[in-house]
Amino acid sequence: MEQTESEAAPPTLGIGMVGYAFMGAAHSQGWRTAGRVFDLPLRPVLAAVAGRDATAVRTAARRHGWAAAETDWRALIARDDVQLVDVCTPGDSHAEIAVAALEAGKHVLCEKPLANSVAEAETMAAAAEAAAARGQIAMVGFNYRRVPALSYARQLVADGRLGALRHLRVTYLQDWLVDPAFPLTWRLEREHAGSGALGDLGAHAVDLAQYLAGEQLVGVSALTETFVRKRPLLTGVAAGGLAGGAGSEAYGQVTVDDAALFTGRLASGALASFEATRMAAGRKNALRLELNGERGSLAFDLERLNELSFHDHTEPAVSAGFRRILVTEPDHPYLEGWWPPGHALGYEHTFAHQARDLVHAVASGIAPAPSFADGLQVQRVLAAVEESARNNAVYTPVGIPVHTTPRGTAALSDGKPADPSGGRPYPNGGHPADLSGGRPADPSLPS
Repeated sequence: MEQTESEAAPPTLGIGMVGYAFMGAAHSQGWRTAGRVFDLPLRPVLAAVAGRDATAVRTAARRHGWAAAETDWRALIARDDVQLVDVCTPGDSHAEIAVAALEAGKHVLCEKPLANSVAEAETMAAAAEAAAARGQIAMVGFNYRRVPALSYARQLVADGRLGALRHLRVTYLQDWLVDPAFPLTWRLEREHAGSGALGDLGAHAVDLAQYLAGEQLVGVSALTETFVRKRPLLTGVAAGGLAGGAGSEAYGQVTVDDAALFTGRLASGALASFEATRMAAGRKNALRLELNGERGSLAFDLERLNELSFHDHTEPAVSAGFRRILVTEPDHPYLEGWWPPGHALGYEHTFAHQARDLVHAVASGIAPAPSFADGLQVQRVLAAVEESARNNAVYTPVGIPVHTTPRGTAALSDGKPADPSGGRPYPNGGHPADLSGGRPADPSLPS
């Protein structure tokens, strides 16, 4: 039967992905699924995947449905059948690949955190801004924004259901580094990962905090720690082999943090707290958050990701309390394409939602969120956290150039001490809490 014009398949959008490991598999799932669940204005086509190991990348292409494999990301960018480049590599290559793709006229999706440094993120944000003038789209992959319960939480905050925000707290706990015999992978090396739990987990926490609150962090006070300083070196990575172990000298230095703990202030004056660690025994992927406002509160736990806890403080006290909202109704974000109410979604669905939103942005020419500018803001917060931790948790403004004085006090570029209150006096003439416990700075600690 001949197709009518209304039934014709939408135009294609050729996807090229660089990297094929954990995030590559997750992104592949999202690209494969989005067009089968949602009505999209463009049909994603998995054109090619790139990786350095020819055998491994061909295996990944077959497993995940990519039509071709490349061993050079430059060749992938140059392909005529690739209109969007998805960057799923370690952070040290994000800037080079993303900027090259944008300059080649491609749309770009880049995994979080956007870069390994503020300077790299600034370069990427500038390239994205220039590309936007040419009609190109650039988005950073903070996939937890696409959890339906968290998208709905943002709606509740934006609708004023919490009133003025007072407190925000986020913890992100994992345990995959508890064993000191776990090998030295790229995520434990600063030159590849940029930072440890801070960039890996803390970036998600910071992005969610700013997304849900609808405002930015303006300053932080932080501590970081590396509990296991040396780990066995990897050899034969593809085979999963180890060189080293008990009694062996084949160890390497861990150059990133194992854990980060910091407080912050939002632009409105609301207070925030964050904890990110990969050393919390028994916690596999425990992302939890709570927001408290003058009119109510909400809470979320990733291990129960189809649920949102909400308290309406305007209700009579005799019947008020937290109530469980099962976020599986067709009117909830993203749920129009999925299952009947009560049928739960999972982690992998966030990547289909991410692909859905990006395809709509490409088709409409409307800037997506989170943008590279949003990714740059997160990077500035992470940099302020590291600066504060280097200086015994002194309050450090976000996005303002700082340097370390001989006394270990963060100062503004004009030499004046940072004002942690943003100009507001402390209650009773007090001072910001000294989270260092009076200990001097340890220059041997990685930031």
